[in-house]
This record gives sequence, C-alpha cells and structure tokens, in this order.
Amino acid sequence: MRLMIATCNKHKVEEIKKIFWNNHSLELLFKPDFSELPEVDEDQDTLEGNAIKKAVETAKLTGEWCLADDTGLEVDALDGAPGVYSARFAGEDATYTDNNIKLLKDLNGISDRTAKFACVIALSDPDGNYKYVRGECPGVIISELHGEEGFGYDPIFKPDGFDETFAQMSSEDKNKISHRGRALALALKEWNEILSKTGKRQI
Repeated sequence: MRLMIATCNKHKVEEIKKIFWNNHSLELLFKPDFSELPEVDEDQDTLEGNAIKKAVETAKLTGEWCLADDTGLEVDALDGAPGVYSARFAGEDATYTDNNIKLLKDLNGISDRTAKFACVIALSDPDGNYKYVRGECPGVIISELHGEEGFGYDPIFKPDGFDETFAQMSSEDKNKISHRGRALALALKEWNEILSKTGKRQI
C-alpha cells in the first residue's frame, strides 16, 4: 500500500521512517515526491484540527492515502502554550533555538515546570474520510538547554522517569517513549487492517 506522509520536516520524516520501518506492506511517499503540491494552511486552533486538515487536503490533492500529524508542547504554567503555535512561538521565522529561549524566559521565576508533548496523527483516504489518534509524553521543562540530538524543544524537555532530555537520548530510546512514537504505535495498532490492505479505497 502507498502511504503519503504530509510533512517536509526532515526530522519528523526520519522519526516516522524508523517507526514504520518494519511494516513492509507500506510504500512511503513524501511531499518532495510531489513538487507542485501546495502547503496546507495550518489555521486550526487544535492539534486535531490541523492534523485532520493536512491529511484530508493532501489526500484529495494527491489521490493517495495520507498520514499527517500536528505536534505541540503544552506547558501547564502557560495555560497550555505554546500548543498549536509551538513551531512559531517566537515568531513566524523562529528557529528552534529562538523558541527554546523564549519559553525559558517566559518560565523564568516560575516553579511549576510541568509540561507534556502531544502528537495527533490523522489518516485520510483519497475521498477525505479520516481517523486520528493522539499520543502524549509528560515531563518537565528544565532551566537550560542540554543535548545535541532531536529537534524543537527536545533540549529543554525531560520526560517523566528519566534523567536525560530528549536531546540527550538516542533516537531509538526517544522513539520508545515520545509523543510521536506513542501516537504512531497506536496508529499502527488501530489501523493495521487498513494499512495492510493494498488498494483499499476507503476507511
């Protein structure tokens, strides 16, 4: 079965490839395979809304089954921010470092550092029928950046039960417990019958 992955984020692509690696029934396609495919405007106010919109619009445009995600860091002391604005928390052209620095400044002097990463993954058939799952990883925001691996807020996020940040873990260890790893594992479990049936048109 052909499955389109609706993201140009190379870090997400690598994580998804590794987690789907053992599913040999899937032929993975990526946005660069469709040079004229327009960007989907992520204008929804929830992770679920953005993931579903990306999956459905991309599936209809390409005629392929499509998997899309939206991911956010939700900090309790900031009422769930940055949430859907995680990628552009410090501005539209913000770098990962810019976002990390802004978050640390916003939390300066705040003792409650609890947070969670959340990932919503949506699957759409070419007709726009969809399903979605959500994966979460709770943890805390530390006071300074640690580690060189990963991306996004990984250098300042320490998952519950671990002494290392995501950025200090190997990709294999991170994928076992991360929000995206949990969401993808749940997707494979719940959608196994769909994903294993080559040529099935609808969900």
